[in-house]
Amino acid sequence: MKPSDIRINDLSFSYEDHRYRTPIKFGGVALDRVTLLNVHVDVHTRDGKRARGFGSMPLGNVWAFPSKPLGYDGTLAAMKALVEHIAQVTVSCKEVGHPIDLTWALEPEYRRVARAVEDELKMHEKIPHLATLVCASPFDAALHDAFGKAHGLNSYSTYGPDFMNHDLGHYFGLDFHGEQLDKYIAREPQPKMPLYHLIGALDPLEESDVEKPVGDGLPETLGQWIERDGLTHLKIKLNGDNLAWDVERVLRVERVALETQQRRGVTSWFYSLDFNERCGSVNYLLEFLEQVKRGTPAGFERIQYIEQPTARDLTAHRGNVMHAASKVRPVVIDESLIDLESLLLAREMGYTGAALKACKGQSQSLLLAAAARKFGLFLCVQDLTCPGASLIHSAGLAAHIPGVAAIESNARQYCPAANEPWAERFPGVFRIRDGTMETGCLTGAGLGAVG
Repeated sequence: MKPSDIRINDLSFSYEDHRYRTPIKFGGVALDRVTLLNVHVDVHTRDGKRARGFGSMPLGNVWAFPSKPLGYDGTLAAMKALVEHIAQVTVSCKEVGHPIDLTWALEPEYRRVARAVEDELKMHEKIPHLATLVCASPFDAALHDAFGKAHGLNSYSTYGPDFMNHDLGHYFGLDFHGEQLDKYIAREPQPKMPLYHLIGALDPLEESDVEKPVGDGLPETLGQWIERDGLTHLKIKLNGDNLAWDVERVLRVERVALETQQRRGVTSWFYSLDFNERCGSVNYLLEFLEQVKRGTPAGFERIQYIEQPTARDLTAHRGNVMHAASKVRPVVIDESLIDLESLLLAREMGYTGAALKACKGQSQSLLLAAAARKFGLFLCVQDLTCPGASLIHSAGLAAHIPGVAAIESNARQYCPAANEPWAERFPGVFRIRDGTMETGCLTGAGLGAVG
């Protein structure tokens, strides 16, 4: 027990709804809106300090809780009902400790109330634990934010033994005995990081693709985005169930990027590939990579990594091993990554990287980042089209984990209106220059976003 430990006094939450300027296709669904969950938590320390923390995150129900029977409205309603229960459980918590310890103690209760919501709503399918993590993530972020503010420190200066009561062995077992979290997490953020720009399956690549211009002054095509933001990292969304379309999409992206980058005098850029777990098997991925290599050897060499290509339930699909694909490029676990057990299983199945997300919780992301770094995995941090404070949270996570390849910031493309209240306060985060985000400014107290 430390005098710096906190206890929860009170909390409140609210929602924000925003429309996208243009739809984004995810998992076969064209998404045109977002609901943000904003959370404030009041805490006090053992030695009498008080602070108020803030956390924000998109609920991202299409990603966290894909369900054709329930649809968008049904899954959103279930997650909002779960938020009510999570709030009640969290404000009733009697634990006193570091934010990671509080969330560690609360997570089994969050699982329990998810089952309660299923019963209350008479649901015929379970709420995925991934959806529970997303609902809980702004509560967790608010705790970390409050803890840092209570001590007048950036939260990333509070992950060493001066503030934490346990080593990593407490959470992960004997293999981590004696190791401290701050061995794997940097106190100071990287000054700047390259930004991965998303190319959605519906996004125009060139002017001939623009059927109806948005007309809001932002770029309409991939080439225009590259020119405006000086992009060097491009994330390509693919279908996973149409090989010819997927291959041609990459070839077209390469043609547009090559023409634009040559005009800019740029010779080096990168791609990541995201199938949103829709590949039927690893054989689809291997054939895809072979065809891309034949079609554009230079474009193939630009591929930096591949996000989880097949179904998220690894236990049910043990045959979809990634050993062969990982010899070609790093293959990262994303939707499947919900705890250490899933990380260990992914390694066994041939995954060689991990995608960390603030929407799964600050506490879990830090702990799993430590495990992934110990195992020598390729690392990336991805957002959930996070606007405003949630982007600051995600950017801070990426900037403080050594080895992270790049950062994502999709809301600037799809939901810029939600960024506007924050852009003047954090211009380097919300205005991309030379293909990079300035993350060195994220040094304020807490997680850096005051709500």
